[in-house]
Amino acid sequence: MKAVAIKKDLTRAEATADLQAMGILRCDACGDDFVIYHSPAFVNKSVADRQAYWLEKVLAEEHERDKKHPDRIELPD
Repeated sequence: MKAVAIKKDLTRAEATADLQAMGILRCDACGDDFVIYHSPAFVNKSVADRQAYWLEKVLAEEHERDKKHPDRIELPD
């Protein structure tokens, strides 16, 4: 796993200790916050920006389909 988004209220120190937080994205529809994490060997701000854009679309699509957001979402490279 290189990158993952985890709901902010579920981010525990032990679960994310080996990951670098890259930013937070809020779902426009419901207000859920997701923290984007990268593994230390993969930290890249421009990739995180692209992943945030991708995640924003995924979260919107989930609302269109009345689907609940998962607690953890694997992000593309």
